Parts: sequence; C-alpha cells; structure tokens
Amino acid sequence: MIRRLLVSYLSITAFVLLVLEIPLALSFATNEREQLTANIERDARVLATIVEDTLQHGEPLNNKAIIDYQTTSGARVLVTDAQGISVADSDVAVGRDYSTRPEIIGAMTGRVSSGERFSKTLDTDLVYVAVPVASGGTIFGVVRITFPASKVDARIRRYRLGLGLLAVVVLSAVTLVGFLLARSVTRPVQALETASSALAGGDLSARAPPSPGPPELRRLAERFNQMASRIEELITAQRAFVADASHQLRTPLTALRLRLENLEGSVDAELREDLDAAIAEVARLTGLVDQLLRLARTETVTPGPSETVDLAGAITERRDTWDPLAIERGLTLTAACSGTCEVSVAPGVVEQILDNLLANAIEVAPRGTSIALRAVGATDAVALHVVDQGPGMSDEQRRRAFDRFWRGPATTGRDGSGLGLAIVRQLAQESGGEAGLSPGPDTGLDAWVRFPTAKNSGG
Repeated sequence: MIRRLLVSYLSITAFVLLVLEIPLALSFATNEREQLTANIERDARVLATIVEDTLQHGEPLNNKAIIDYQTTSGARVLVTDAQGISVADSDVAVGRDYSTRPEIIGAMTGRVSSGERFSKTLDTDLVYVAVPVASGGTIFGVVRITFPASKVDARIRRYRLGLGLLAVVVLSAVTLVGFLLARSVTRPVQALETASSALAGGDLSARAPPSPGPPELRRLAERFNQMASRIEELITAQRAFVADASHQLRTPLTALRLRLENLEGSVDAELREDLDAAIAEVARLTGLVDQLLRLARTETVTPGPSETVDLAGAITERRDTWDPLAIERGLTLTAACSGTCEVSVAPGVVEQILDNLLANAIEVAPRGTSIALRAVGATDAVALHVVDQGPGMSDEQRRRAFDRFWRGPATTGRDGSGLGLAIVRQLAQESGGEAGLSPGPDTGLDAWVRFPTAKNSGG
C-alpha cells in the first residue's frame, strides 16, 4: 500500500512538473535567442552610427571601437562598403568580398537582416544581425555582427539543468513527505491486519493496538476490538457449554441405562422386548450425544500445534485396532501406502478421521468382503482412502452425505448419528485439507481425505 501511495504522489508531482517546466524551458530558449538578437541589433546600430561618417567620406576606419566590442562581447564585427567589400573586420583581413552573403544583400536593400545559420568556415551555428549604414536614404555600407550560437545554447542548457535539478529536489521532497504520510496511514492498517490474522488463526486475545492514525482508522480499530471481544465471549461461552453438556448429558443417560439394565431380571417375557428396545435407544442417544459433543469440540476448540504424521504407520495402527471387530463381522481389513505419506496435522486428527470412516465402512460392508485403507503420496498432497464393497451411493446421496444427521439408505435401521462424515470434513478442513466421496473401483464407496504434504503445509 505504501508503494501504491508513493507511486500516486510521484506520478501527480511528475505530471505537474512536466506541465510547468517543459513550457518554461521552451519559453526561456525562445526568449534567450530573441534577446540575443535584439542586443546584437542594438549594438550593430550603434556601430553603424560610429562608422557612418567615415564610410560616407571614404576615409580609413578606426578599428578601436570594433576591437573593443569584440573583446567585451566575444562577437565578430564586419563592416563593408556599399559594394560589399570588407573595410573592417575584427577577425580576418579586410578586402574580402561579402556581397553574395544573404544578410549583406538584405542589408544593402535598406532592411535589417537577422537569423541563425550554419557557418561552413567555422563549422558552427552563428546568430547574425546585419544593419545598413545609411544617411539621407543613401546606403554607404553594412555592419554585421555574428555571435556563436553555442554560447546561448550553453546558457539554455544551464537553465534546463537547473530546472532538472529543481525537479529532482521536488520529487525527493515529495518522496520523503509521501513516505511519511503513507506510513502514518498504512501503519494502523498493518497493525489491524496483523490483529485480524491472529484472530482468524485462533488467538482470541488478539487486539488492534491504539494508533495515532486518521480518525477513521482509529474508529475502525475500536470496532474491530469490540468485535474481537464479542467473539471471544461467544466462543468462551460455547466452549463452557460443551464442557458442561459433556458432563450434564452423559451422567443422566448413563444412570438411565443402568436403571434399565437392572430391570432386566425383574420383567416378564412380554415386557423384555420393550425393555431391550429402550436400552438400545438409550445407547443410541448416548452415541448421538458423544458425536454432537465431538463435532462441537472440533468447531470451537482452536487447533493445537501441528505435528508430522506418517499415514503409512497411522493406517496400519488403526487397521490393527479395528481388525477384531472386522473379523467378527466377517470382513478383511488391508492397509497399503505408496509414495511419501507424511502430512502435518494437529495431534489425533488422522486417528479420528480413520475411526469415523472405518466405522461407516464396517457398518455397511457385506460379510466376506474387504475394506482397503490406502495412502497415496504426491508432490503437493497425500490422499487417504477407505474403500469398501458395500452398496455405495448415488451422486445425489454423495453430495448430501456430509450434511449433519443425514443417513443413507444403507444405514437405515442401524446404529449411527449421521454426524461421522460431518466430523471428518471439519477435521480435514482444519488441517488445510478436504474430504469427499467417490464411487468404488467396482462397487461400494471410496471415502477420501486429501492433506497437504508436511513440506507444503509448513510442517
């Protein structure tokens, strides 16, 4: 932001300088040349007045005034007679014919000739003025003064250099002032950005520091701090509720189940079926409460520091843990890993995800089939797959499967809360990954979770 503000300030300043200095430089160059021509013409008229009587009477010229003028001005003075033959020259010998020079021809007609031309003899540009020496309408000769254009060009260059230096000074001053101004504006914004990033990362104590910036930014920081305080209060209250509910709900459900189980020996056969159904409902309700509390914890608890987990070892360990239940259900669990399978996740995330996916797969897989646990490593991500050979799901069912409390047709009448996949997606997203469902290779379902590799996730 500081860079953009500085570019804006400098662009505006540079535009103003160009608009002002370019016309000023052009105007100065024009004025310098016009002023030089006017001065030379004035001096030429003065010299013409001095030599007028001498040329009129055909007497030899006294070159003192001409020599003195050249010495003080650096200009060359040429005086010709009425035929264009030089009778006085501050640079070369007299007697040369100048009658063919355009400025001499013009002056012989009684008008002043001035301008700038290139001199092949001197190999330079010259500013010249030629005035007629006349009296009573008779022209007795011409006085021509030439001045090197390089001298006026040097003055113009010095002036332009001065304008350039002025522009550099102005741009430097604008850069310094603009930087200080931009910094005073962006510093509170950067502090607010830092605080918001910390809050988004789970630091509920993050607040924007007080700033001497503009009133609008100070008010924005105050509103942010009020919002952060309110969020902290709400999340703290929600965490307290989860902790309280964990105790307040489980205790009466456990007591209710124990009371019902104690009645098993004192009820007759007619009521036994109803009692077993009540106990099963209490067990299902207990499982539902556990799942709800687990989901609430994943949404409210700030993830802890990440650790590097080797999925190859994780799927082998969870396979060994679930293998007895799988054998009891007539299922076979297999585990395999290809590529580098290290990911960076919060502690316990991989185990929770595998437990939920395995519980779902074991619930729907037919006896005599297998459930495959696979980890496939790639350059930027590692995919974890749990593939069963159950009835599978349609496209619409796979889209709805991660909704809370949604249960597929294959799980109707079975235990389950419909929260397992919602928990899986929540845990995956907290680790920077994603979760989804795809059709199995032949039949069944491929439940997958993709994690960034440990290197890409900063682990």
